[in-house]
Amino acid sequence: MAIFITDECINCGACEPECPNNAIYEGGVDWKMSDGTSLKGEYTLEDGKVVGVDQEQNPIDDDIYFIVPDKCTECIGFHEEPQCAAVCPVDCCVPDEDRVESEEVLLERKDRLHL
Repeated sequence: MAIFITDECINCGACEPECPNNAIYEGGVDWKMSDGTSLKGEYTLEDGKVVGVDQEQNPIDDDIYFIVPDKCTECIGFHEEPQCAAVCPVDCCVPDEDRVESEEVLLERKDRLHL
């Protein structure tokens, strides 16, 4: 399952540099699938939309840091636990119960993002 950042976020930014997938962005910032990955060409997002990996996408949140679910692997294949949650001083990086994914799915995503 992807991790998400709750509205208790204090915008400290501690989580952003810890993400091995570059899936965390400051509120209001456009994001790209290619940021911090080795992706090239096009990528099919979870919702079925095909995007160019260098195509800027609208921010998921304008006010607080956010995690792009299509890039989140819960740090599987990199670390023992999600690093954003480990460093968050207010414990606002939590599992998204609406996006339950197996370890196999998360590892496959990691492999796609980092060829």
